[in-house]
Amino acid sequence: MARLIYSAIASLDGYVEDEKGEFGWAAPDEEVHAAVNDLERPIGTYLYGRRMYETMASWETAGLGADDPAVAREFAELWRAAEKVVYSRTLGTVATARTRIERDFDPAAVRRMKEESPHDLTIGGAELAGRALAAGLVDEVQLFLHPVSVGGGKPALPRGVRLRLELLAERPFHGGVFHLRYAVRP
Repeated sequence: MARLIYSAIASLDGYVEDEKGEFGWAAPDEEVHAAVNDLERPIGTYLYGRRMYETMASWETAGLGADDPAVAREFAELWRAAEKVVYSRTLGTVATARTRIERDFDPAAVRRMKEESPHDLTIGGAELAGRALAAGLVDEVQLFLHPVSVGGGKPALPRGVRLRLELLAERPFHGGVFHLRYAVRP
């Protein structure tokens, strides 16, 4: 059975965006981006909320230029090759290939995706991931913690959901970013 992985870039105080909805501080350097690419290779499907999809949709055309960094070109290829499912009640159409809209997040349907997929899935967007964590669907949490404190905003992990996590791996990067990989335990 495929794993469902929640991966997020967060501030050291645990936010994916600040109180103004900004996340420019989270831009990965080349070393971190290469590590993200390594983690994305086995992914066959991305599950997104509308806002995360709209952020990521730029990869449909990004990374195509010869002057783009190699890590960006590689990520773009990985992203375009994967299936995308966008959970939204308001999005009318999608702007990317290999993408479909689901109007409601159905935990049973996600369980079936995990059972039927030959490749792992990721879930992006803190709110959608929070719903999947609360439903017991997430197998692994991966956090890239940046050496910045933003003081508030959208939390990377859901409030009111208790999780038992087992550290599987940790990796520091030269720029001060730290990658933490956890298994979610029942």
